[in-house]
Amino acid sequence: MSEVFIFATLNGLVTGLLLFMLASGLTLIFSMMGVLNFAHASFYMLGAYFAYTISGVIGFWGGLLFAPLIVGAIGAIVERYGLRRVHASGHVAELVFTFGLAFLIEELVQFFWGRDTKNYQSPEIFDFALFSLFGQEFSAYRGFMIFIAIAIFAGLYVVLTRSRVGIIIQAAISHPNTVANLGHNVPFIFMCVFGTGTALAGIAGVIAGPVLTTFPGMATVLGSIVFIIVVIGGLGSLPGALIASLLVGLLQSYAIASDVGMPELLTLLGISFDRNHPLNDLWTLNLPQIAPVLPYLLLVLVLIFKPTGLMGNREE
Repeated sequence: MSEVFIFATLNGLVTGLLLFMLASGLTLIFSMMGVLNFAHASFYMLGAYFAYTISGVIGFWGGLLFAPLIVGAIGAIVERYGLRRVHASGHVAELVFTFGLAFLIEELVQFFWGRDTKNYQSPEIFDFALFSLFGQEFSAYRGFMIFIAIAIFAGLYVVLTRSRVGIIIQAAISHPNTVANLGHNVPFIFMCVFGTGTALAGIAGVIAGPVLTTFPGMATVLGSIVFIIVVIGGLGSLPGALIASLLVGLLQSYAIASDVGMPELLTLLGISFDRNHPLNDLWTLNLPQIAPVLPYLLLVLVLIFKPTGLMGNREE
């Protein structure tokens, strides 16, 4: 039982930190610009596909370097020539624009790369076990994923809270005219922020592609989860996004690793039930079967007791 708990915790940490890599870019964009980018997971998918193509020519490390830069450049172009034009029409226009952009990117991916799953592999340098416990191995590539996620969080936190660049960016949100009068190009700042946010999604795609497989529906798989994480953590809160990502990752991992059935769960909660009830098929369910629903349940509970999220500091 202890080995199951330990590996469920490790897998939950990997999943949670992977989700954070994706959610960090969306959190950055919202906290700096107030834009909820529905196409964010699509940029994550682009990162995986660009890395797959580039790695076939110059290897995985070339994909890790250039794919996020390409995705970030595409994001900056989208903000400059698309999102900026609809910004004056309000948040509804922005949501509709990014929602349509998500469908456009998915169609373009299928047009250029096809509908089949791509054989995007992790580098051979990580083809070994980082350590073994109870006869099970924890791969070095999963350790690499954890390292990258922690590095992203540390880097973003330092830049946004301890650097001159972060001060200028945050000042541009609340006092754009003052920042402009000081000689800073506010629209350019916002374009760079949006490009950086999409580049972070691209990094998540590069890292996750070999593990979660690279296929045209990968954006849909994680698209809703990343918004759940951002809302649970608190819109615009980077530490909140990290905590929410870990909560969701661990919650799903523990549920999948357990063999608790619905009768045992209801009994544990002190709820009585009738096995002969017409809906007795419900009692055949177990936690692994309902694991995909648990993040949505967590979202509902958080919104009931703390509508602004765990560490939310924004009312909009």
